[in-house]
Amino acid sequence: MNLTLFDLDGTLIPNDSDHAFGAFMVDIGWADGEQWRARNDDFFAQYQAGRLDLAEYIAFATSVWRSRPLAEALAARERFMAEVMLPQIQAQARALVERHQQAGDLVAIVTATNEFVTEPIAAAFGVEHLLAVQLQRDAQGGYTGAIEGVPSYQAGKITRVQQWLAGLGRQWEEFERVNFYSDSMNDLPLLDLVSHPVATNPTPALADIASARGWTTLKLFA
Repeated sequence: MNLTLFDLDGTLIPNDSDHAFGAFMVDIGWADGEQWRARNDDFFAQYQAGRLDLAEYIAFATSVWRSRPLAEALAARERFMAEVMLPQIQAQARALVERHQQAGDLVAIVTATNEFVTEPIAAAFGVEHLLAVQLQRDAQGGYTGAIEGVPSYQAGKITRVQQWLAGLGRQWEEFERVNFYSDSMNDLPLLDLVSHPVATNPTPALADIASARGWTTLKLFA
């Protein structure tokens, strides 16, 4: 059996779901207009540069919805999926995931975006296993704005994959082949570890590394 891992943002979808959800919060009037949008853009630029303080970003990004009743937040997420995300899920990305599933691979999405935003996206792809940034919840089930456990960001993705496999009673070494599809320099630790890294819609910096190291490059989106 093979193990196939997918990054999400920029890899299976052409945009960044975390950044897009923040912009959607502005669009529906939950966030404070241009000032909030500008800060959201700044955090996104930090992520692209590989210097994001993830804990600071999570506290910021969740602040706009976690104080609201959960039913309201879930309804907003449903609108976000229908209006923003589903149109971004393209046939060629679905086909790539399905090809690995039909081959009998163990498939997971491993993303630095939080679980609240990404759970319905993974479901739309038909992927059972989602390793996303986990959000801490209080005794009443409310979101606190903090991260629970190891975040699936940069080298943390390796830890989360290992923890997930251990929970399934599996080990990395038992797979004949381990594929990882990613567009981002933030994912170099995991790309370096797997047997078959695939630079997917890569940033220019990752494209250069993929070329130098002889990695497969895949362009899903025009």
